[in-house]
Amino acid sequence: MSKKRYFQSARALGSYAGSLQEMIHRWKYQGKTYLTAPFGEWMAMGVQRYWAPLPFDLLIPVPLHHKRLRARGFNQALLLVRELSRRTGIPFQRRLLRKKNQTTPQVELSGTEREKAVRNAFCLAKTEGLKGKSVLLVDDVYTTGATANECARTLAMAGVRRVDVLTLAHAVKIT
Repeated sequence: MSKKRYFQSARALGSYAGSLQEMIHRWKYQGKTYLTAPFGEWMAMGVQRYWAPLPFDLLIPVPLHHKRLRARGFNQALLLVRELSRRTGIPFQRRLLRKKNQTTPQVELSGTEREKAVRNAFCLAKTEGLKGKSVLLVDDVYTTGATANECARTLAMAGVRRVDVLTLAHAVKIT
């Protein structure tokens, strides 16, 4: 990421490789949503490990554009947030953060292209009640951080005090 970082910290529970990558692919692209429960349990343990005592007022899923949501049938980040909320007691907002612009799938883009693609791609349905809040932004995979950063920037513009990011996996670049 070449620009300012708007989130405090980002944590992933594993590397986006091997069996974890395979499980995420089955869950996300083959509709194996029964994997949500174990992923949610794992994420709840991650929240306790990285942030206990729980400093978050709100969980927010990284949104999908409505066309991608229709095509896939579910937002994987929302499934994770629901499960994480159930296990931690932290409330979540389903439609607070919205993706207003359809972007090229991030997997097809370089880091710089990802930053450009997501710039101003998100908006908030409302801003009341966000000032001073601490938010945990949740997604399945953290690659370059461009999406997480743009979501965090959008939240920061509404007065959110702190944004942290939790994902199942982090893509690791091998050089």
